[in-house]
Amino acid sequence: MSNWLRQVKDSVSQKTIGLMRMQFWKTTVEEIYRDDPPVQPVSAELWRAVKKHYLTKRWMLRIISEREKDLEDRAYRNLQELEAYSENTQSSLLYLLLESLGVKDVHADHAASHIGKAQGIVTCLRATPYHSSRRKVYLPMDICMLHRASQEDFIRGSREQNVRDVVYDIASQAHVHLQHARSFSKNIPASAFPAFLQTVVLEDYLQRVRRVDFDAFHPSLQKRNPLIPIQLYFRSWKKTY
Repeated sequence: MSNWLRQVKDSVSQKTIGLMRMQFWKTTVEEIYRDDPPVQPVSAELWRAVKKHYLTKRWMLRIISEREKDLEDRAYRNLQELEAYSENTQSSLLYLLLESLGVKDVHADHAASHIGKAQGIVTCLRATPYHSSRRKVYLPMDICMLHRASQEDFIRGSREQNVRDVVYDIASQAHVHLQHARSFSKNIPASAFPAFLQTVVLEDYLQRVRRVDFDAFHPSLQKRNPLIPIQLYFRSWKKTY
């Protein structure tokens, strides 16, 4: 369901169509929790997961509602707005993953909140070249204004210092969230760690953007790191994130 919701914004040309799809998923979730799922493969699998793992309806509806608001297709007013969006989407998905793993732990929930926020921030940064190529900029406006970086600077792929400063500030906040998440690691049950392995990918991007002096448009950032699978295996084996 999460992937379907994520793709709605880029796959529809009219907001009304996007809203209709979001309403479909809201109705689907309600029907799933009434034990009357629609006759549709994704809905059926979601119903089985809900029944097996006792997944919380609130997290699913929160993801849908936030994706629906995101159809407004505008830049985030400030970093806090981007963090709120990330909490309601990425963190909510992590809460569902923890439930699927049978984890009920307040420390794991705190870590999930920070990792979700870091993931939302990094995703926004990583997508900047793609969005800019479509003449769209979603980076927090307050930080752009602080460094006097205009939307046109990003649309034309500027690599000037003021644009790099915007990227630095945003990336730094993602790093702070990862650090906070790791501060809970000693108190989290080992069964929760598989839900947090995406920190490997987040950390990889933050390290690589730092190496290119926070140039979000550097070609190297569009290439995949072939060592990621090995790093994921190593973290999984060590039960760390």
